Amino acid sequence: DPAADPIEASSARADTRDAAVAMSADRRLRIDAPAVSGSILLDGARFDDLQLLRYREELAEDSPPVTLFNPQNGPAGYYAAHGWNSVSGRSDLPSPNNTPWRVIEGEVLTPETPVTLGYETEDGLLFRRTIAVDGDYLFTITDRVTNDTGDAQTLFPYGVIRRYGVPEDLTNFMILHEGAVGVLNGDSFQRKYRRMRRQQERAGVNANGRPAPFLSENSEGGWLGYTDKYWLAALAPGADAEFTGEMLVRERADGPMFQAQYQMTRIDVPAGESVEVTTRLFAGAKRVDVLRRYQEEFDIPGLDMAVDWGNFWFFTRPFFYTLDYFGRLTGNFGIAILILTVLVKILFFPLANSAFKSMARMKALQPKVQELRERFKADPKRQQQEMMQLYQREKVNPVAGCLPILLQIPVFYALYKTLFVTIEMRHAPFFGWIQDLSARDPTNMWNLFGLLPYDPASLPLLGAIIGGTGALALGAWPLMMGATMAAMQTLNPPPPDKFQQRLFAMMPLVFMFILAPFAAGLVIYWTWNNTLTFTQQYIIMRRQGVDTPIGSFLRKRWDAVFGGSGASGGTPGGSAGSGGGDT
Repeated sequence: DPAADPIEASSARADTRDAAVAMSADRRLRIDAPAVSGSILLDGARFDDLQLLRYREELAEDSPPVTLFNPQNGPAGYYAAHGWNSVSGRSDLPSPNNTPWRVIEGEVLTPETPVTLGYETEDGLLFRRTIAVDGDYLFTITDRVTNDTGDAQTLFPYGVIRRYGVPEDLTNFMILHEGAVGVLNGDSFQRKYRRMRRQQERAGVNANGRPAPFLSENSEGGWLGYTDKYWLAALAPGADAEFTGEMLVRERADGPMFQAQYQMTRIDVPAGESVEVTTRLFAGAKRVDVLRRYQEEFDIPGLDMAVDWGNFWFFTRPFFYTLDYFGRLTGNFGIAILILTVLVKILFFPLANSAFKSMARMKALQPKVQELRERFKADPKRQQQEMMQLYQREKVNPVAGCLPILLQIPVFYALYKTLFVTIEMRHAPFFGWIQDLSARDPTNMWNLFGLLPYDPASLPLLGAIIGGTGALALGAWPLMMGATMAAMQTLNPPPPDKFQQRLFAMMPLVFMFILAPFAAGLVIYWTWNNTLTFTQQYIIMRRQGVDTPIGSFLRKRWDAVFGGSGASGGTPGGSAGSGGGDT
């Protein structure tokens, strides 16, 4: 093992609040590409200044681009770099610390103009580093070492990503992974920031007094790095490269420093000869098509697993590809959600149809069920026996009506996961006031959805709970979702217990507040799904000859406007006696 440690020797860093100030006195090489811009710090050849030009921090047009990398001495220090170690522990080899690289070729790094940096040791080791960038988010680093020392040299190339402090925008959601991620030796791994710190405490320090890696694994091919909700920084040593991948945390006076690193197996450089090593750095947005392209083109195994598909990946992946296809086809991911909901409905149509028929028969049996409850009120055991016999005679399964709800649970979760973790949904508009399907509905019932000229958040005392992201803030789509849910309840057989009836009656209101902070796309799905389910169930119940509160309401309105009894098959909703032929 090499004696040198890629972690810099200093245990503290300057706390500069302005990234521009942190970079003002540095020697830098500019990056100018279609998807990224920024600069490389020449003292250490660090990728520590990178903006993602295709994504804005906020939805507003004048919002600045997303910043991925920051200088070590700036706020939220975060960077990637490459270096060399030796068996003897030479301190003059290139490292991410202060190695004074000079520009040999190229002035600005673009997809058309790679740049070459140079560095030489006093005894004759010549390093040439060529850096290329493509039109998206992949940097290719090619190191060439020429040995003019007169003696054979044994070297170890390595790469490192360092992140200072826990990200300020950490969502810390249970269903989303943010932190260490990668594939080593064919197996994927994930570590959240809190877990990394706990594991580092258990790992302790090594014989040199440095943090011992809490994760260390030999691998042939693979990658490792850190993922945010939408962004990824990852090192990929090469498809055939043999290396040791490690993760560690160093607790510092100004907070934790998280480090992902790899070190390749030894490379012998005979005197008078040269060797070349090529590695790659991904630094950008987790667009699935881009990740899969790099995965296939450069044989980086499982790179698209940087997107947190979750344990229900067999749902989330197909949902994403379906949404992505229809989103591209229609130009609107909101319409894609509506189409996906219809497709899921078609897929489960026979099963749901059977369940709704059972629910219709259950509702028709309610008078008889109520009669049995009254007759055997003093004998619960006999009551249950008589009710079961009634269900058997009428060939009704009392639990079959739960099936549509059970079917919705994995679909709901998978769609929520898909909308939440995939960047393709970020800032994707629908219609009207929904300009970001991945964010909550921005309207608020407390100012009549913007008709009243005030912001509920500005109200004293109440503003915190009814305005903006307050617990009682309700947008238009959550209200529509609650209304469709309440309409569906009118079609279901009521629970036998009065308390249960009141509890079920409260469920639409409860769900409105629960889902209000969720992604608007998810609430739109739920509302549209409720609408389709209600329509399907209503038609089935009318065909079974079962009257419904909605049917009675429509019939009364028809009678009030046009007169008549409303008993004929041509009136809306019809009556139970009409046989439901109107539908």
